[in-house]
Amino acid sequence: MTSPLARRALAEAVGTFALVFVGCGAIVIDQERGGSLGETGIAASFGLVIMAMIYATGHVSGAHLNPAVTAAFAATRRFPAGEGAVYVAAQVAGAVLAALVLDALWAGEPARLGATVPSVGVGAAVGYEVVLTAFLMFVIAAVATDSHAVAGVAGVAIGGAVAMGSLVGGGATGASMNPARTLGPAIVSSTWTDLWIYLVAPPVGALVGVLAYRAVSDVRPSEAAHSG
Repeated sequence: MTSPLARRALAEAVGTFALVFVGCGAIVIDQERGGSLGETGIAASFGLVIMAMIYATGHVSGAHLNPAVTAAFAATRRFPAGEGAVYVAAQVAGAVLAALVLDALWAGEPARLGATVPSVGVGAAVGYEVVLTAFLMFVIAAVATDSHAVAGVAGVAIGGAVAMGSLVGGGATGASMNPARTLGPAIVSSTWTDLWIYLVAPPVGALVGVLAYRAVSDVRPSEAAHSG
């Protein structure tokens, strides 16, 4: 019999697979079809898939779908650290599998598979990823941990925050806000340019975001942490 943690981890893997397959798949289509989707279409793809997966998996795993989110909840004692490690492994596995499927479907082209590479300087790239992830995490903390939040809006609010971040930061850093989203395409396409930014800045931003929401709310650390 599958353990509850294993089922929750599987839900995280499935949700993160969908995020990378749809979001990065939109980038691939845009590149291969001469910009047919554009930045707005790509942002909408990321926002919509996050919204859908929160409603689909939120009641199972909490729909973190992002190692930075899981790490922030664990760091603020809203999620067990041991379970957090399992979640992160599942998220990265789902992202890598999605990138492998995209690579197979496109027969290895385009090589980067939606990998995130900064088009701005290192300092600016770190700043974008920290700030955008902080905004995202602030929204997640608001709708996921506060009993005063309007029920049923988590998917819309968080999906909107992801789309907003993609619109604002997509042209600068790819607006990852998510180490797993970056790692999947990076591993499969061997794109390592400034990878550390996407592994360090989003967790820092997520911690800033959750602490900022704690500062303006009366949420207690003991309350459950989930996105859906």
